[in-house]
Amino acid sequence: MRTSTSRTTGRKLISVVAVSVALVAGMTTSVAVAQAPSAKADPAPALAGATEAAPGTVAERLIVGYKSGAAEAKSNKAASADAEAKGKEAGENLDFQRRLGTGAALVDLGEDLTRTDVADVIAEYRSDPQVAYVVPDRLNKPKADPNDTEYSKQWDLFESTAGMRVPGAWDVTTGTGVTVAVIDTGYVAHSDLAANIVGGYDFIADTAVSVDGDGRDSNPADPGDWYNANECGSGIAASTSSWHGTHVAGTIAAATNNSKGIAGIAYGAKISPIRVLGKCGGYDSDIIDAITWASGGTVSGVPANTNVAKVINMSLGGDGACSTATQSAITGAVNRGTTVVVAAGNENDNVANHSPGNCNNVISVAATNRSGAKASYSNFGSLVDISAPGGQTSTGTANGILSTLNAGTKTPTSESYSYYQGTSMATPHIAGLAALLKSANSSLTPAQIESAIKANARALPGACSGGCGAGLADAAKTVQAVSGGSGGGSTGGTTFTNTTAVSIPDNGSAIESSISVTGRSGNAPSTLQVGVDITHTYRGDLVLDLVAPDGSTYRLKSSSSSDSADDVITTYTVNASSEVANGTWKLRVQDVASADTGRLNSWKLTF
Repeated sequence: MRTSTSRTTGRKLISVVAVSVALVAGMTTSVAVAQAPSAKADPAPALAGATEAAPGTVAERLIVGYKSGAAEAKSNKAASADAEAKGKEAGENLDFQRRLGTGAALVDLGEDLTRTDVADVIAEYRSDPQVAYVVPDRLNKPKADPNDTEYSKQWDLFESTAGMRVPGAWDVTTGTGVTVAVIDTGYVAHSDLAANIVGGYDFIADTAVSVDGDGRDSNPADPGDWYNANECGSGIAASTSSWHGTHVAGTIAAATNNSKGIAGIAYGAKISPIRVLGKCGGYDSDIIDAITWASGGTVSGVPANTNVAKVINMSLGGDGACSTATQSAITGAVNRGTTVVVAAGNENDNVANHSPGNCNNVISVAATNRSGAKASYSNFGSLVDISAPGGQTSTGTANGILSTLNAGTKTPTSESYSYYQGTSMATPHIAGLAALLKSANSSLTPAQIESAIKANARALPGACSGGCGAGLADAAKTVQAVSGGSGGGSTGGTTFTNTTAVSIPDNGSAIESSISVTGRSGNAPSTLQVGVDITHTYRGDLVLDLVAPDGSTYRLKSSSSSDSADDVITTYTVNASSEVANGTWKLRVQDVASADTGRLNSWKLTF
């Protein structure tokens, strides 16, 4: 029980209707990476998160808090002698530096210590009953928001409830060195995007669709896709120009920290606009060639692409199965190393009925609203891979996704910004994240990028009926995982997940959540990743154990009366090499002190 504590709690025409519906229609995670004590093995070092001054950087100093009755709490001489003694036990030379204003002791660890060395020292302090806490002297960095004037309206990037936790990723990468192909309506000039636009192509062969007076050419400018009533089919109402591709491109890579407009998710990346959608939509044949060319393939009659994309964004779709022709183009792109991200669609239907969201080798994206629930229009189903903010303007315009646009109702006029909603808006969030990942770790394959995004997602804050993939994408956690900065998990392993939420009783019995692992051969790895997402108002109350199929337990987290922070959203690494991989694994969670409540949202194992 805690004492008093202060805290703050045929030819298929992609339907333009589908596209039009798309139009009208946090943060920082601490990731631990060391073995937990096992019933079968010698005690392992302390968690890596407790040994780091910053992600990937071993601590050089420790802050040691002694209990009020200890001599070391008041006497510098006693604290110095204690540091020397504990250093001797751990085989290191420790040096008491000074007394902090709180009364804690600052202890220097010397030079060239490994993570294991630091863990050994921490273990010595933790075993002393007179020590209240011991933590690394962590390195902090400025966390200034971008100075873009409309950034405060981009809830989808930073809000704690349902934002994608993008700012935490910018500490590691901004997408530099990666080109994203936006296969869409083309690009209308916008000063908040211009610096990040590179050469693209207009693949619309049919002049009735292109409405720019010619067929295919190297100019992907968007002349407008407006149409009159019944022009695109009987009963279809008139529509103004959407400037859809420009809105999508802004979400991915709008110029950032330029004192205007919005911030792009991967603002260090480049956008190659590729035009396939015009009046009334776009043909499969044009889209197939665009996919091939964007990824570095050869298209007859089209010059070689000098801006090959490592990520393709397709915020478009139509009805029916994924055609063999489209699938062939996608597979070719992926085999060339390009990640293909597509919209699940806006019919509030199973994505299995809509292409290309139902194709293989793509990342199929569902949309969430500002509360983190599935947006009412979003498609769903087992073929959805991940969810991202798509907005829902029916609950207020500002609940949509703000991005770059043009004010022209037919042809281009002045540049502007506007809120849209749709899986078309969710998709560029994931394309932007894919660009960040590729920039942070250039060796990643499309499969590894998809795996990393899914393995590091968090449970949807709101409801989803029918299947919304692995959850809500978490940019900060995923980037840290692939960059090696925090040991956040395997990028190419197999992940097993339990997303059934379980309430954690206050100061009560332990709860258990199970994951059945099948299809693995031999033993579990020595770097078994255990991802945990727990909401709790005082995480120091919590004790977490991983229970292997044979009943062996691995301590992931102990309780701590001094850890008053909220939530446990992290990944632990466990040496489970003595365990058979297949079987039922359990996460055991217990709240051991009163006054605070919580919930296990989800957890996962990555082999």
